Amino acid sequence: MVVDNLLGDFLKARRGQVAPADVAVPAGGRRRVAGLRREELARLAGISEPYLVRLEQGVDRHPSLQVLRSLAQALRLDADAAAHLHALVGPAPAPPSRTEVSADVHRLLDAWADRPAYVRDRRFDVLAANKQARALAPMYEPGSNLVRAVFLDPATRRLFPDWAEVAAQTAAALRAEADPRDPETACLVAELETDDEFRRLWMRHETRPARDELKRFMHPVVGSLALRRQALTVGGAEQQVIIVYQATTGSPSEAALARLS
Repeated sequence: MVVDNLLGDFLKARRGQVAPADVAVPAGGRRRVAGLRREELARLAGISEPYLVRLEQGVDRHPSLQVLRSLAQALRLDADAAAHLHALVGPAPAPPSRTEVSADVHRLLDAWADRPAYVRDRRFDVLAANKQARALAPMYEPGSNLVRAVFLDPATRRLFPDWAEVAAQTAAALRAEADPRDPETACLVAELETDDEFRRLWMRHETRPARDELKRFMHPVVGSLALRRQALTVGGAEQQVIIVYQATTGSPSEAALARLS
């Protein structure tokens, strides 16, 4: 897969998601495009329409900081999406200098004997996991890719009662955290685009890093679990993220987790 016009693709996708009424733009009768027309976005952002065309076509790939800020405001981007927009015009991040999980982090995972915990990278490859995580789902086995599991593994779909919500969050997190200019990420995305739902979500260019939130599971052995997810960055290895799941003290989910041991 050739990664080419990242900025232009983002601008076109997000322009199509802005309702004219939300930015006080008259509907103007029948519209041939979803969202804003080019001339409408250009006017809102205070730039010329020919310049916006050059940005969307990839002819100009280095807009100024002021232009980026104006586009972010006109497109009604939240902080995550605006940060992603700025990253698209910056240099590609350097490859991680350290990919292996340290012995200290392995010991930390094992010390959480009563809660699932694992380490993944920014491409959502699982690098390490404790016993509880591996018992929670096969997708947490080291060597697995979480995005591939969510979209391409039928058993993983059955694991999440809120699969549609999990799928949307997963695609948005991959968009936010992985670098599409990385060849391995590009290959992963090309593989995932064989799935209609991933392709639809990916084309929306929504961006949201993984955050602390409640996730529901339907485990084939212990049944329903509601677990609070926490995401922690590994100091000195910022490409690595520790994910820990916790149940509320005294809850049925805590008892179900205990039965996984």
